[in-house]
Amino acid sequence: MNQANQNLLHPSRQVGADLAAWRKVGGGEGLLAALADPQSIVSKLQEANLCGMGGAGFPTWRKWEAAVAAQSKNGDKYVVCNANEDEPGTFKDRVLLAKTPHQVIEGVLIAAVACRANKAILYINPHQTESIASITPAIEQWKNSDLFIRIENYLGKPLDLQLVETSGRYIGGEETAVISWLEGGFPFPRRKPPFPAESGVNGEPTLINNTETFANIPQILAKGAEWYKSLGLGDATGTKLYSLSGDVLNPGLYELPMGTTLKSLIFDHGGGMLEGRTFKAVFTGGPSNTLLTAKDLDVPLDFVSVRERKSSLGTGAMIVISEGTSVVRKVSEYVEFLLPTHADSARRAKVARSNFPACSTAWTPASALPTTCAPCKACANCCPEAAVAV
Repeated sequence: MNQANQNLLHPSRQVGADLAAWRKVGGGEGLLAALADPQSIVSKLQEANLCGMGGAGFPTWRKWEAAVAAQSKNGDKYVVCNANEDEPGTFKDRVLLAKTPHQVIEGVLIAAVACRANKAILYINPHQTESIASITPAIEQWKNSDLFIRIENYLGKPLDLQLVETSGRYIGGEETAVISWLEGGFPFPRRKPPFPAESGVNGEPTLINNTETFANIPQILAKGAEWYKSLGLGDATGTKLYSLSGDVLNPGLYELPMGTTLKSLIFDHGGGMLEGRTFKAVFTGGPSNTLLTAKDLDVPLDFVSVRERKSSLGTGAMIVISEGTSVVRKVSEYVEFLLPTHADSARRAKVARSNFPACSTAWTPASALPTTCAPCKACANCCPEAAVAV
């Protein structure tokens, strides 16, 4: 049995910005189920054990429950789809937005029904031009649909559905930075609490979830929690989008059962290592997470199992490194990517407490480092696996 693309990326759902085509393949059924029984939406997500797919794996229902319970000061509530996606090695959300935009928007609209939100925002990185080109007409199609009218009738007020381009900065994806940007400021993260569900955009309750999280909602509401749970392996539920890149034969985006092993992703689906290369390590969840090595190839790629290996599933990005490739150089490249964002944020906030800028003054640029090197004691200082530390 082919386990790939059973849900979000099923070929039948990749209809682009065509609402009529989306509804022909069952689109809208999840929203109708939500409108028929709004009070059960959160409990259905809890039963499905859907977690946030943007990095932390926080239970989705808990965010939604808080947003539902929160009281508005001025009558507004917000739902925000966070599609800033700017971390190296992550390229899942842009595919969902470009290929199946109505799946994402329907999830956002179901959230608006659950929370009785009258403000719905798709917060999209301006660098993702294909995503914006697909989402823009899709939004207008929804606004002119009978389903949209039914939502507004339920809310008892107009629903403002719009696209807002992000700053295009990596830091702009942090949820409190999202709020800062939507309020017209620089996307600088804020202290929590208060959490966005309590006090977000303009001080009003704000539900923020990742694109992939929202995309899962319609099918769960339409087909039920048991169907969704059955897609996973072992104790894991649902599917996951894995962005596979690096020294592999077939890099790309793979939708597979949550709980697929790292070995299966790389060697069964990704075609294995490039010719003449041997697996060395992988950055799981993107470069901001830790490395897993050959001894971890058996790990199921779900939030709990990867966390038990002292790493994080994160966004599902898997950057594979082969023997002979310098991990130190790779890390240096990623630090260079992160430094401008951090420095800009710190400068604007007039904060100089972090050690990160100080670290950069002694940092050797990636261009000055060798592309390959042999294991050394210096590397062992920062990695217990000296054989894989470079």
